Amino acid sequence: MFRAYAALVFLGVIWGSNFIFMKWATVLITPSQTVFLRVLFGFLPLALIAWRSKVITREQLLYLPHFIAMSVLATSFYYYGFVVGTLLLPTSIAGLLSGSIPIFTLLGAALFLPEERPTKQMVLGIVLGFAGIVLTARPWQGDTGLSLTGVLWMLAGSLSIGASFVYTRRFLSRLKLPPLALATWQTGIAVITLSILIDFEGITDLARDSQALWGTVFGLGMLGTGTAFLIYYYIIEALGSVRAAVATYIALVVAVVIGAIIGENITSLEVVALLLIIGGVLLIQTSRIRQSNPI
Repeated sequence: MFRAYAALVFLGVIWGSNFIFMKWATVLITPSQTVFLRVLFGFLPLALIAWRSKVITREQLLYLPHFIAMSVLATSFYYYGFVVGTLLLPTSIAGLLSGSIPIFTLLGAALFLPEERPTKQMVLGIVLGFAGIVLTARPWQGDTGLSLTGVLWMLAGSLSIGASFVYTRRFLSRLKLPPLALATWQTGIAVITLSILIDFEGITDLARDSQALWGTVFGLGMLGTGTAFLIYYYIIEALGSVRAAVATYIALVVAVVIGAIIGENITSLEVVALLLIIGGVLLIQTSRIRQSNPI
């Protein structure tokens, strides 16, 4: 049990660190190139372990349309939204806005999964979470505030990954596919589609900065994508999906702390926003626990 909780904390640190790695990369290469490298170096360890574990089968090709949908929702577009958002925003703000993922997940479930009706506590959690997001975005500051485009890209990425959870619940859960197989398929397809769609000109500029290079290849790719998938599924198996979501709260705090370390201005407004988002997500999660374990 200690190992599972240690893995939970480690996963939160990984997720929270991703924003600074994205910031380093986009100084030298484009967001789409950053996403491609992240997915490529995340896919390689997954593919190796999946091959050794023999979880990929020819019969799974029947579900290729689902894998393609997941490659867009849970990989390509999700990562692209976060990379562009992080490019345009301070890392601490980008990290705070990523806390909207559970909120969009719940909203999607309420709309498309009739069996998951939101409770009053969940609605309160959504309201608190959105209040935190509004405080983070600070739309009343106009042109002197944060990049509205960056905020929208972060929310688009959060919406995309939130929609992927709903899609999985509706179309993939009943198939009982090994999680490692699903992760390998969706990242592998994303590597193929991104290699066709993106412009590779200037991608080697990343090698000019060893910090950015290793941050992208190892931090974002091997650790932040490939290893993070494996740790996340391990935690779900050991602790359950609700407890695994605690890594989201840790990631928010880590992103803000890293922002403070690199000199970003963390005001009391960001702290209040952090507390509101975490509080909202906690309300949503505890309500889900009560629904799944009625007295």
